[in-house]
This record gives sequence, C-alpha cells and structure tokens, in this order.
Amino acid sequence: MAVPKRKVSSQRQNKRRSSVWKLKVPGLSACPKCGEYNLPHRVCSKCGSYNGEEVIKQN
Repeated sequence: MAVPKRKVSSQRQNKRRSSVWKLKVPGLSACPKCGEYNLPHRVCSKCGSYNGEEVIKQN
C-alpha cells in the first residue's frame, strides 16, 4: 500500500485548500423599471415591480 514519505507541510496544505473556501458573489440583475440592482427572480425593493408588473404598491 502506498504511504506518503513525508508529512505534508501546512503551507502546501493551505495552498491546496485555498480555492475551496472562496465565497461566490450572487449574480445581480438590474430592474427594468427603475434600474436598481437586486437578486434575480425577486421583487424589486425600490419600485415594487416584478417581471414588469407592479406587485407591491409604493407610497
């Protein structure tokens, strides 16, 4: 059975794991009505529209 000859150094171990812990940025889309950036498939928090229709009445 194959056995590692030497201990893997912490620097090499951390270098290998460096890309595992990166957080992904959520994709933002602009509202077609007001241009505010928000998460896709959600009601716009500024104008209250979704898919071109006003869903929530704003004051």
